[in-house]
Amino acid sequence: MNRIVNMFFLSLLAAAFLMAVAQAQSGMTPTKSSAGTTAMDSTFIKSAAQGGMAEVELGQLAVQKGTSDEVKKFGQRMVDDHGKANARLKQIAGEEHVTLPQRLNAKDSATKADLEKLSGDEFDRAYMRDMLKDHKQDVAEFQKESKSAQDAAVKSFAEQTLPTLKDHLKEAQKIASSQGANARVQ
Repeated sequence: MNRIVNMFFLSLLAAAFLMAVAQAQSGMTPTKSSAGTTAMDSTFIKSAAQGGMAEVELGQLAVQKGTSDEVKKFGQRMVDDHGKANARLKQIAGEEHVTLPQRLNAKDSATKADLEKLSGDEFDRAYMRDMLKDHKQDVAEFQKESKSAQDAAVKSFAEQTLPTLKDHLKEAQKIASSQGANARVQ
């Protein structure tokens, strides 16, 4: 009888292990970080912070170098809206013990350097082309996170920020069209 009980428990243990391995391989088991956020939520926080930081810096550049009033106003809106979102995200990251990036990544630094070399209408078109492309990507990422986030604060942030990003995209499409910047946007 003792042998049957041992076999039963070994079978249960093996089944539990195999289920855990299968779930991990399929990506279904979220891993938790130190404060309870999943690795995916933590990655989203870092990515959103990186993107928000870039939006602010590129927005400041648009305010300085933009030729069109529309582009300058859009740039200022990026500074204001993404600045507020960044502050909220910084608070969430602190609560969740997620370390945020402190400077632009290589891609965003290169974009900024390329834009700094331009002036006039050429700057306006390139900036709006970048904003259009970037906000299409942002809307997709925030939609995904608003549905799949495990952390309530992260989910709320994504849900609350998404309408603003959609509005940015709509405005960027309008301005890009008027600037002739739609040609090469994917």
